[in-house]
Amino acid sequence: MSWNMPRWWTLPAPALLAGENTIWIRTSGPATLSPGLGRVKIGLATDIQQTHTQSVWRQRLIYYITLGLSSALGCVFFAVWCLRRSERAYGWYAVMSLCWVVYLSTILALSPWPFNSTLWYSRANNISFQLYVLSFCLFTWRFTGQTLPRIERILWLCNALGILISLFAPRPLVELVWLTSALIFLATCVHCQIIAWRNPQPQHLLLAACWLIFLIVGIHDLIRLLGGWQAHQMWGAIAGLMATLVMASLLGARLVLYMQRIESFNTELEQGIALARQSLKDVLEREHAQAIRHATLRERLDIVHDLHDGLGGSLVRSMAFVEQSSVALSNERMLSLLKTLRDDLRQVIDHGSSAGANAPTSPIQWAAPLRHRFTRLFEQLNIQSTWQLDQHWKTQPSTLICLALTRLIEEALANVIKHSAARSVTIVCSQADTDSLHIRIQDDGIGFNVDSVLNAGLSVGMRSMAARAQRLGGSFNIESNSQGTLVFLSINLNTPTS
Repeated sequence: MSWNMPRWWTLPAPALLAGENTIWIRTSGPATLSPGLGRVKIGLATDIQQTHTQSVWRQRLIYYITLGLSSALGCVFFAVWCLRRSERAYGWYAVMSLCWVVYLSTILALSPWPFNSTLWYSRANNISFQLYVLSFCLFTWRFTGQTLPRIERILWLCNALGILISLFAPRPLVELVWLTSALIFLATCVHCQIIAWRNPQPQHLLLAACWLIFLIVGIHDLIRLLGGWQAHQMWGAIAGLMATLVMASLLGARLVLYMQRIESFNTELEQGIALARQSLKDVLEREHAQAIRHATLRERLDIVHDLHDGLGGSLVRSMAFVEQSSVALSNERMLSLLKTLRDDLRQVIDHGSSAGANAPTSPIQWAAPLRHRFTRLFEQLNIQSTWQLDQHWKTQPSTLICLALTRLIEEALANVIKHSAARSVTIVCSQADTDSLHIRIQDDGIGFNVDSVLNAGLSVGMRSMAARAQRLGGSFNIESNSQGTLVFLSINLNTPTS
């Protein structure tokens, strides 16, 4: 196990004879490994010591430095690969570095531990070199973005076969496997030059330059090895150290480039978020302005509907009462009509604040003012009116719902007075269950063609009633024929109103 360990001995001058001297040196080891002294140099102690120092530097210290750097870089880039699994080049470089560490350890070892013989240590040396070449090829292809599935499968099979041969085959076959791995290593270096020539990216060119050094050094050392072990004339130790430093710089630069890209992406993302926020702010401001305009228009439309259904209905009732009266109305009667119009106008004005008012506690209380006004008018017009109201609410509606229902019923009853020529009218308010409320208004008048009126677009009252029903989330329907007209409204009290 001392085949790569330079040694020197001082020969005592009194023991030397004039002329030729014979020195006997005993070496031991397996015959298949060709044990021997290697290069021997005899000379003055000062000259031999200088030569020994140079040999120790080339055959020991450089390997130790390379081993330390490769171990550190292997661990660093293995950690990088663990954090970013998509960067497979870093993972294969880590494997390549660690395999190279194992290979260098077999070169620097002075005892066969942990094996029981030097021969098995030699087999481990051969296997570590094969794994190094395998990871070297895969790293090169991953770094340059090459996809070679067939060649990779063949390489894996050859590597597995080579490991089996290294474990169990005779020494000549083991040496043949080592030589094959070295040729694959050189072929990969040549392939890298072709890749860099076809795709001249800066990183590819730098890797190709580093691999070109490996190619030249590998050819030189391989020729030396074929002529026997000549460690003092090999370039691999120095070239390996230089290549390790270059690869560390290359992979470090690539990592820095990725970090710069991430920082640039973060900057662009922050700018994009700022623009999105500003855009969203502008959109929200526009939507807010539109919502305000929409609310204003909605309020105006509600006021128009309330004026039509409330004050308009009162005007119709008053006009009908005046027209059908057989005698001139007294001042008190006219004042009463005007007060009724005033009260309806106040109710329209107070609509916006009605949400905070107390809702009627029963259907009878809710319909009392409405029933009082229309019953008197119906009696004067000889129209019989029937009010069918539940005694209690099963689910009490809100104040706004009650007001909307009042406006709708006012409009429906005003239409009865204006157009129906009816002799009787029935108003029904009922709750079939706790969630629903039904309003039914039916007269025995002359009726009308519902579709024609709707298509003509002349019935403001019908559109107003339908709009109110829609805001309440209910269903509104009108049926009419020559026997009379039926207005039906059904709402769900648990549905939010708009």
